[in-house]
Amino acid sequence: MECSGPDSVKADSGVARPWQAPDCNPIRLSASGITTVVGTAAGRHTMTGPCDDVRILDLSSGRAGGIATMVLADFGADVIKVEPPGGDPERAAPSWPLWLRGKRSITLDLTQAGDRAQLHGLVRGADVVVSSHTLAEAQVLGADYDTLKALNPGLIFCSITTWGLRGHYAEYPGHDEALVAAKAGRFWSFQHVTKRDGPSFAAVQIGTHAASQSAVAGVLAALYVRERTGEGQLIETSKLQGMIPFEGNLLREQMEQRYTERMAAEPMARFTATSMSTLGYQPILTKDGKWIQFANLLEHLFQASIIQLGLAEEIFGNPNYEGAPNRVTEEAREEIRDIMLRRAREKTADEWMAIFRENEDVAAEPVGSSQTALYNADLVANGQVVEQEHPTLGTIRMAGPVVNLASTPGVAGGPAPAAGAHTSEVFAQPWLPRAARAGKQDGKAPLDGVTVLEFATIIATPLACSLLGDLGARVIKVEPIGGDPGRGLARAGGFGSYVNSSRLNASKQSVCVDLKSEHGQAIVRELIKQTDFIIHNYRPGVPERLGIGYEQAKAINPKVIWLHLGGYGADGPSSYRPGAHPIPGAVNGGALMQAGEAWPPPASDDIDEIREASRQFTRANEGNPDPCSTMAVQTAALLALRARQVTGEGQQVFVSMLSANQYANSDDAISYAGKADRPKLDKWIYGTGPTRRLYRGSEGWVMLSAESDAQFAQLAGAAGHAEWASDMRFATVEARTQNADALARDLEALFATKPAAEWEHLLAPAGVGCVQADADANSGQFWLRDEQVIANNLAPRTTHVVLGDYQRWGPVVAFEKNPGTYGGGTIAGEHTKQVLAGLGFDADQIAKLEEQKVVWVDQTALDLAATLAGAR
Repeated sequence: MECSGPDSVKADSGVARPWQAPDCNPIRLSASGITTVVGTAAGRHTMTGPCDDVRILDLSSGRAGGIATMVLADFGADVIKVEPPGGDPERAAPSWPLWLRGKRSITLDLTQAGDRAQLHGLVRGADVVVSSHTLAEAQVLGADYDTLKALNPGLIFCSITTWGLRGHYAEYPGHDEALVAAKAGRFWSFQHVTKRDGPSFAAVQIGTHAASQSAVAGVLAALYVRERTGEGQLIETSKLQGMIPFEGNLLREQMEQRYTERMAAEPMARFTATSMSTLGYQPILTKDGKWIQFANLLEHLFQASIIQLGLAEEIFGNPNYEGAPNRVTEEAREEIRDIMLRRAREKTADEWMAIFRENEDVAAEPVGSSQTALYNADLVANGQVVEQEHPTLGTIRMAGPVVNLASTPGVAGGPAPAAGAHTSEVFAQPWLPRAARAGKQDGKAPLDGVTVLEFATIIATPLACSLLGDLGARVIKVEPIGGDPGRGLARAGGFGSYVNSSRLNASKQSVCVDLKSEHGQAIVRELIKQTDFIIHNYRPGVPERLGIGYEQAKAINPKVIWLHLGGYGADGPSSYRPGAHPIPGAVNGGALMQAGEAWPPPASDDIDEIREASRQFTRANEGNPDPCSTMAVQTAALLALRARQVTGEGQQVFVSMLSANQYANSDDAISYAGKADRPKLDKWIYGTGPTRRLYRGSEGWVMLSAESDAQFAQLAGAAGHAEWASDMRFATVEARTQNADALARDLEALFATKPAAEWEHLLAPAGVGCVQADADANSGQFWLRDEQVIANNLAPRTTHVVLGDYQRWGPVVAFEKNPGTYGGGTIAGEHTKQVLAGLGFDADQIAKLEEQKVVWVDQTALDLAATLAGAR
């Protein structure tokens, strides 16, 4: 459902939320913010928030640091954006009014000693510095960590670079995430979106999203630690580290080498690039030529969709289709698909959506763009779209606060300032240095002593809880008897299930408890007494039936933080509907951009043409919305923990997949008169234009990023074609856009003369953004052996009961003084006995609970572990 004009959206909860928008209109902000703000240029709110009285100097350039500090500003921080004369060059990006909102801006020329001294004066009174400079750049500007910490021992210095601070690529030119994605193997995820071989450009900048949210979490965790240690420290994230939550091949690559026969036998091998979607994730073409995306992975959701399509008798009444969607032959599966696709052509998209919304078990949404998402009724109802009057741009419609905290909500700050608008103000009333803090460095992980109870399934929420475990929290995953259904989906693959589920269940303990039994409820109540968080992804009403609803938990533990990830948010017309990753992929526009400018093709009734268009969109709408949501859950958890540290109170926290993925698409999560359109990918998914795309070398593929005039001139000179920089067809960005086809032909001919690796070695040292895009056959190989991964310790070793010793993904954000802990994956119920013993149960009591099937351990996994250990 979209908002247009007077159509109203009512919250289903019946509870007034501080972020809830009136009817179908977004929250409107004045030039200084909403009505509850004080009259400052930054538009900060007056209620006590998690970041009130936190002072941040933002030295970063662009969206990764910009979004991070914007989120912190939305939740109360005083952010001063430090820009060079003329402003941050990334102000040229259409999204700049989004990520510069709620901040004050000053201009300093850090190449000048006097301006460096002014910066250093501000640093003495700051809590946090955020920087996107490489180490060498920062040292030249007198803005590196070692220099600044000498001025302020309590300073938290957050580094957000492209490649990390160490390693061969650390000083590679350019900040374009596409270079990292190409190098790290992510481009292979989109192979065969169109019918060509080789890697394909990745549209959604997931590394930027993950790095920005990791920076928020890292800053908040470092502030949390500083309260006990009294010390600041260096924290590091990067766009390379931002790829980590999306990496699924690292463990598989190792297991295929170690257990070749077992891995070859399991049916859930790597997804074939040319295969169709599962039936539950089928995109459908409607009568009016529009597309709707299904997301009915679980069997009961698929059944509901078939009922709403009016196909129950035809499919469920046919013995050949018994066991659909997952337990049927390939032939039967494709027959069912064709039946669904033909039926979909009988009604318009609006007619079908009205039918689907009648059944709360059907997950389906029309395919839209990042711009139509700004009118999505659920985003609006949850306050995650706001309107603001900007002094020069007029009315701006844009993403609101990324997550909703019930007691300490975020408020979108005032309009983005002009560069240097607050220089005089800031230096007229500079921050005073903080008093020295008491405490002693303990070297413990940031979240040491924090306990999380996880009640979650599938991917996004379990992965988020693993990230909290990596930060040192004790995460207890509470699973039903038989294990998390997400493990069950993987278990269909046999041995591969332990591989597939390990990534989502790392750095945590697992207990399996029957929550529907009296004894099971008693066990969980004891756990709630000792926990800091309850994190779940159940649909509304389910937590209450299981005894873990917010009011139930709060009665046991008044300071508990109760966090929910849902598809749509706590309020709005779809709050009770299911959601899985294809929904935000379709709603927020990432999948549409990924599919390329030639999709969708003209509507047709030819079933083969419909199937091919469906296959292409399935490949484009891959699984990134799940980890994108993971990153927002981590942000929400740290905001709530910081809020409790400030206020002493727990609260409810709501995260939606739609809002999380609006932030993943934040390059276009804004609308105003005259804004440039979001770039489109060409029909072959090479890239967004001749100077930002893939090219074939004489061997392999290169990814080029040289969009600015200065970057293009460097490319021309280094490639032996200096004349291109003065060629009127190519001399400016505008000219290169008008003559894109001619320039692409010249560049295709150029790159075809040398191998891809040679081009990287020639151009990167010359200051040109260029990397080989296919050095590794898959992303797993990159993470196992690339020198940049090794230099930044991004693949540490750990163990798994079944799989043995292996390398797993490393920190999404690293801490200098309080490093995280990186545990292995768990099997279902692995720690049941240990956790019960910690609650005071003796061995006989635990044995009786097992006998009564109140608790459970995956004995099959333990038996397999013993067999494999003997063979290793």
